Amino acid sequence: MRKNLYLQVAALTGLLALSIVACQKEKSATQDPEEQYEMTVSKLSSESDAEAEIIYDNIFDDVMGASDEVGLYGSGIFGREYGLDTAQRCFTVRVDRPNAPRPFPVIITVRFPQSGCMGPDGRVRRGEIKTVYTNRLMIPGAESVTTFLNYSVDSVTVGGTYKIKNIVDPVQIMIFPPQYNHKWLVTVVGGRLGYPNGSLVEWNSTKTIEQIEGSHTPILRDDVFKITGNADGVGVRGSITTRWLSEIIDPLIRKNICRWIVKGKIRTVRRNLSNTSPWVAVLDFGRGTCDNAATITINGVTYNITLR
Repeated sequence: MRKNLYLQVAALTGLLALSIVACQKEKSATQDPEEQYEMTVSKLSSESDAEAEIIYDNIFDDVMGASDEVGLYGSGIFGREYGLDTAQRCFTVRVDRPNAPRPFPVIITVRFPQSGCMGPDGRVRRGEIKTVYTNRLMIPGAESVTTFLNYSVDSVTVGGTYKIKNIVDPVQIMIFPPQYNHKWLVTVVGGRLGYPNGSLVEWNSTKTIEQIEGSHTPILRDDVFKITGNADGVGVRGSITTRWLSEIIDPLIRKNICRWIVKGKIRTVRRNLSNTSPWVAVLDFGRGTCDNAATITINGVTYNITLR
């Protein structure tokens, strides 16, 4: 499952840079200072939420793919030993079994050198990711807890606790032929992103990831996932601090054959505003086409976004 999605948003972060095409209504050019401020802060909220979504979303793949015995047949940027050249395999993987010879719990630690390790996705990682698994994550009730030590992606430090729990009803597994989709509850607690320029994002998230196609085949290319849920966060850039709530209002759809989110919408609302405020931001990933185009709409003004 590939979810290496990167929004280009003109922010102070270096991870994202927003490419804005002039789709704005004429009124945007004549906004008074108060309207300009509202627009700026709403965009900052949406961008910050997207930044956190991107980084922690990739952790799902990596936790699933740390080894075949714990997840989805080696999915994820670290888990695929095949197809990686020597430079891309500059990380190490350690496996510890506290109750050996029992296979679980198992602790898998992925370490990257402080000099940096560039993966196939072009991102440079440093530091350590440690995950404790109670069982293989394809098993109902199985859980994993991931923590980070001096971990960074392209100089963005990553903190917090990342949890996955398989929430499929065990009774469904007993049906023959099986009539269920793989489903996981994914939470981020105390997420924290730090940037070299002093910018900061704090983020908590509760999402459900459901595999809606390809559940019962041994190949990855036919896998399709649906994501729903919500998050809350705080973003600091320069003199601006913003707090927001976000919700997936149209399920996000991801396909293994496409590196982009192909469909779905996320609504971001600043904490001091209502859902009916004109300054609510809606990020739209499109209608199902595999491309790197998306939009953000605020107060009737739509900005074209290029994903990379």
